[in-house]
Amino acid sequence: MTKMRTKLILAVVTVLSLGVWLLGTSGVIQADFSSARDPGVRGGDPGAGGAIAGLTTDENEMFVVGLEDFSENEDVPDGVGPRFNAPGCAFCHVTPATGGTSPAVNPLFQLVDPLGEFKFTGNVVPSFIERDGPIREARLQFNPDGSRDGGVHNLFVITGNPDAAGCNIKQEDFEKQIRNDNIIFRIPSPVFGAGLIEQILDSTILANLAADSSKKKDFGISGRPNRNGNDGRISRFGWKAQNQSLLVFSAEAYNVEMGITNQGFQIERDETPSCQFATVPNDVVERVTLISAIDNFANFQRFLAQPTPVSSFPGASASSINKGRQIFSNIGCALCHTPTLRTPDYTTTGALAGQDANLFSDLALHNMGPGLADDILQGVAKGDEFRTSPLWGLGQRIFFLHDGRTTNLKVAIQAHKSSGSSKFGPSEANKVIEKFNDLRDDDKQDLLNFLRSL
Repeated sequence: MTKMRTKLILAVVTVLSLGVWLLGTSGVIQADFSSARDPGVRGGDPGAGGAIAGLTTDENEMFVVGLEDFSENEDVPDGVGPRFNAPGCAFCHVTPATGGTSPAVNPLFQLVDPLGEFKFTGNVVPSFIERDGPIREARLQFNPDGSRDGGVHNLFVITGNPDAAGCNIKQEDFEKQIRNDNIIFRIPSPVFGAGLIEQILDSTILANLAADSSKKKDFGISGRPNRNGNDGRISRFGWKAQNQSLLVFSAEAYNVEMGITNQGFQIERDETPSCQFATVPNDVVERVTLISAIDNFANFQRFLAQPTPVSSFPGASASSINKGRQIFSNIGCALCHTPTLRTPDYTTTGALAGQDANLFSDLALHNMGPGLADDILQGVAKGDEFRTSPLWGLGQRIFFLHDGRTTNLKVAIQAHKSSGSSKFGPSEANKVIEKFNDLRDDDKQDLLNFLRSL
């Protein structure tokens, strides 16, 4: 059985009258007979997608222009391809508002529809992409010679598009990689509040990691930052905190996800001569009065407000949510999912200065055990290490964990627990999950209600 299938089985839940059954990483069937249930995606206003308060007139215009660029779908003459994952940023970052993550209905099927808008008909949709599943990118752990890979392997090619005449490159054989147990997946991470995250000082992150050291030691929690290999600064964006700044994050995504070269990444990933249909680099600044698309993307994310939580919602009272917040802290969740980190009083943008970023993350790497390990190395991040995922906006998120394996918040919590293996150590979250499992049913429900209020 492949590693991918094993991980997917972990997320398969059969909701019976007696409870939810899970296949643990040890292969032992575990039953959860508690009455506590994930309330599901919270309805109502998204509470996200708007600009942060306090922007100047010029900054607000930069946000609006950035939103327009972020929302635009590109085509082959604009530089999409030769290999790509999606034609636009908001194609993937769309739920519950622009800047979010995967929608309920997967838009990737639109790309191969011969009667649709995009007409990339030289493709088939890979088996790991489902119509009601998350948008996924694929990474391979190893090259054919056994050396490390770890990079993104694009899902689609421009072959078959009317504007790509003469280009005949083929899609990668992902089914072969599945058979070879050499593929993992990542889903789009929301970029709400990204400007606040960018401004948090390294010293603030390190001080937070050092706080509550005795309690963290008792829980088996350590954590460490990922760092930029050039200047040594703490990086903080991406599933493994592999990117340091929003500009680098934007430039890399433009090239890697959309195949559009730019001033940050100027050379095509696929240099096939017959598949070049736009000037290289595709996106450049031609006049001093213009700024580039990658700057627009970065500005949109930088000025994007953090999500606004709710005090109650149908089925979850304010009292239950408040109790859940306290339980979240009591059982140790907050030891990694730090509720608040503050930005400094001095920043290049006044609206970002002296702000509480209520992100519920320490922005650090933690060992998550073999159950979540993807065996991808990025920076100092090892194959079982991930950045603590920010929880703000979680109430309206559909898919959970780095590969989107489940839509059930309770399953996602349980997946944090796994024993060590011959290759990876045990998850740092094991003791926290044990405490969660020991809670009374009503306390579990209060905690789940709190998480869905974010």
